[in-house]
Formats: sequence, structure tokens, C-alpha cells
Amino acid sequence: MSITFLTHMLLSSVGMFSRGKCDVKYKRLESESEEKPSKKNICALKIFYLFSLLFLFIFIVYIYIQDYFKQAPYAKPKDSGLPTHPSLLTNLPILQTPNISTSSSPPSAKACGVQVKDGPVIKVSHLNTYVIGSYMEHRFDEKQIKTIAIVRRNDQATFSCVICCDGTTVTLSAQYSIHSDHFNFNYGTATITCTIKSTCLTPTHVAITARDVSGSVTSFQPIMNRDVLTTFPYEFTICISVMYDYKSVLNLVQSMEMFRLLGAQRVVIYKTNCDSDTQKVLDYYENKGFVEIIPWTIKKHIKVSRGWNINKSPGQLQYFGQLPALNDCVYRYMYQSRYVALHDLDELILPFKVKTWTELLPELETKYGSDVGFEFENNQFPFTAKAHADYEQDKWKNIQGVNIFNYIDRVPNLPNVFNNYKIIVNPRLVLKTTVHGLLESVNGRSTVWVNNAIARMYHFKNFTYPSNTNLVRDDHLWDYANDLIPAVSKVLQACGLIEA
Repeated sequence: MSITFLTHMLLSSVGMFSRGKCDVKYKRLESESEEKPSKKNICALKIFYLFSLLFLFIFIVYIYIQDYFKQAPYAKPKDSGLPTHPSLLTNLPILQTPNISTSSSPPSAKACGVQVKDGPVIKVSHLNTYVIGSYMEHRFDEKQIKTIAIVRRNDQATFSCVICCDGTTVTLSAQYSIHSDHFNFNYGTATITCTIKSTCLTPTHVAITARDVSGSVTSFQPIMNRDVLTTFPYEFTICISVMYDYKSVLNLVQSMEMFRLLGAQRVVIYKTNCDSDTQKVLDYYENKGFVEIIPWTIKKHIKVSRGWNINKSPGQLQYFGQLPALNDCVYRYMYQSRYVALHDLDELILPFKVKTWTELLPELETKYGSDVGFEFENNQFPFTAKAHADYEQDKWKNIQGVNIFNYIDRVPNLPNVFNNYKIIVNPRLVLKTTVHGLLESVNGRSTVWVNNAIARMYHFKNFTYPSNTNLVRDDHLWDYANDLIPAVSKVLQACGLIEA
């Protein structure tokens, strides 16, 4: 039944009712007294008839519209969502329909017809090997590709490098060495090296494969450091490995702002996970261009240890995989930063005669030489010591973490005991790095110990020290208080963690 037909019926009924009403009017003049009761009944019946027709009309229109929407094209997922009769939708309520995208996803990047993955942590097919990053090596007579990887040490694997060059693939044999600081865990950091042949001197992408299956490349990784820069975007870059279960928001902001004051322009964090407030702070610094976050997903593939001692902290890879992350960071910023500092978020390398690293490093190179890295003595400031309230900040009290200004007493270092120092180094000197120093350098020289009267490292941590220890008061951090406190509060406000 069409709406046009229903409309015609309604109009005809209205016309009948109008004519009947006029007849009643004129007949009433002829014999009003005799027909008055009968005419009233007829009029009432016609009114009832009219409203019944109106109700029927509205009901049929409603059923018609319902049937229309059930058959409308946009109810089918494959169509665009546009009805064929838009005039019927005028003044109807907006319906909530599934959000169906009509545009296809942009195609993924490809090299030599193969998908590109930008890592890190890419599994090598058929092997217990995980690629972190691949870099052009310019420091030797023959050009090489160095790939930082995680390898299961007992596998005796053999590798090939399949490189993409000008749209064609070339397969090269590869050699690898597992770094010596594996601490007896099943997996260790490795450097996979491929020498580039003259047939392709400018490769753009590489795939590490098992040597006997090099023809089955499923993905390529970009080769970084293809250009040798002599002018660096950053003077100082700090490599942090790794952020895991992190929630000390106040300490994070204090460290970041101290890094700024000291002269760092970039902080690289290999992040596994953190809480929501920490993420707000990371987002803030990432948006400012001060922080680069590298997603560190190795625990999806390998059981990581929470320490360096396999007997006390079991797992397959030492301390959340910090060693491959550190090596990757050095290569990643080899031609982006004049210096890299390899230390943790709870550690600050503070100079004494000057206030910044920008002033400190020329002094160190003059004293020790420019072809070495620099070791800074570790000094521990326990949070279990007495707190000093000179720089207590009430508005920071509800922020997760510890105010490092409250702890200015350090544990004295014992002679003839290994010191967990950290380093600042020119990355172009480094072949392999470890947590405390270098494993191999380009020139064969190691790092040198910096006199603690020139600079030392302040390590703020929660630990218990022997009760008979005579702590040493060291309030050098307070020399930065007037700059650091307002800077920290500004960031916490910008992240919505404290009120202005």
C-alpha cells in the first residue's frame, strides 16, 4: 500500500464528513425538533470514523517507514551507509549505526617488494634470534652493516644479510659475535656484521636470515646511519635502559629537568611499561621533542631477568634486556649526538667546578684526551637515611615518588671494591658497550676515571645500609634547587598532576 493511496483515502473521508455536516445544517432548519437526537448521533459517528481513519493512516505510515529501514542499503556492512531515498529521512531522529570505514588502509611501506618493519625486536625466522636495529658502519676501510641483536648463545647459528639496493636484493654472508657480558644467561647481546660488496654500496634495507633460508625474506628493516654527519643535532643524549613497571613520577620529572639543566638535549628511553601518570609525563616530554620512546617488547619473546645475577634472578636474558638496548642507543645516536651518557633515571652526573656538562666535557678532554670515554664515580644516597626538609615542597607530597632534595647523605665508598660507575662517551669511539664502561672501542682505548673532585655521580635509591655506617653529608644537589624546583612544578602543572 502506497502513501499516495492512503492520502487519497484520507482526503475523501474528510470531504464526506464536510458534506454531511452541511446537509445536517440545512435539514436542521426544516425540522429541528424531530431530528435533533438522530443527527447528533450521526455526527458523533462520523467524527469517530474520521479519527479512526487518521489513526489507521499514521499506523500504516509508521509500518511503511520501519520496513524501509530494514531494507535500506546502509544496514548491509558492505555498502556505504547512504539510503536510496534521502527525502524520507527528513526530520527523523539520528540513528546510531556502526562506524564503517569506506576507505582502505594505506599500503604499508615496502622495499624490493617486501614489507618493511621498523622494529625494534624483530624475530628472525627459523632461529632464536631477535634483531634490534641495523646501522651502516663507516669507520673501517670496507663499508659494513652492523646489526644489534639478541641471540641464544648455544644455538651456533649461521646468518646471511639480504640487502635491498636499487630495487634488487643481494645476499651477503654474515659473521656475528656474542658480547662477553652475557652473565651466563641463555641469551646474549650480539653484533651481526655484513661486509658490503662493490655491487651495492648504498643499500637502504636489510633482512637478517638463517643462512640456509636466505631466499625466504618476509620483511626488511631500514638501515640507519647511511649518512656520516659532522654537525650533530644534539650535544648530549642520555640513553636510559630500560623503563619497566615504572611509577615514580616525581623522580622522573626531577631527573628530566636536571638533565636539561646539565645540558642534555635528548633522552632516549627503552620502555616496556609504566603507570598512567608516568605516561602523561612521557607524553609531555615527547611532545616537546626532549624524549624519544623506543618500545621495548622483548619480554613478549624471551623471559627477562630482573637482575644481573642468574642465581638470584632467573630468566633467559639479563636485567630486562638492558645491554642490547644500550648498544642500540649508541649506534642509533652515533651521528646524531656529540656525546652519549649511559646511565639510569635515578643517577645524576654532577660537575663541581662548573654547573653543566657543556662546560665540563671540554675540561675533561683537555685533561684526559678526546679519544676516550669518561667514568664517573658512583655515590649512593639512600632513601632510608634521615630526610632533610630544607627544600620540602608541600604541593609535591601527593605525587608518586621521593623528593631527592630531602636526601643529602651518602654512603662512603669502600676502597678496593668495584664501583658501579657510569660513562659519558663520544659514540663514534664505541664498538661494544656494557653497563659500566666499554667492551670494545675503535681505537682500542678504554674509558678513564674522572677525579671525583671534578665530577661524580649521585645515585638516589631505596636501599638498606649497615647500621654502623657513618654517612657523609653532601648537599651539592642543593646548588641546583633554585632552578630545579620551579621547573619541576611547571611540568607537574602542565601534566595536570598539581594545581597552579
